[in-house]
Amino acid sequence: MDPKDFPDDLVHTQAAWNATYDALAAPRPLDTTALRRRLLLLSVRLWWHPYWETVPSVPAARSELRQFVRARRAVRAA
Repeated sequence: MDPKDFPDDLVHTQAAWNATYDALAAPRPLDTTALRRRLLLLSVRLWWHPYWETVPSVPAARSELRQFVRARRAVRAA
């Protein structure tokens, strides 16, 4: 699967999920309730995105999406 195949909104949602998870995992996060609610909302959006109906192997595609977003973040940070 080519990472260019992922819809932009799905990539942005995964990036937002990662950022929210990191904020919640930080020592003494502020407003943990809001972060947990946001993480739950983003999880639902990721899980039920219509894109997953178009791929033959959803678990592999979900894994590739996570790897793609992490790699993209690492490149931007460098």
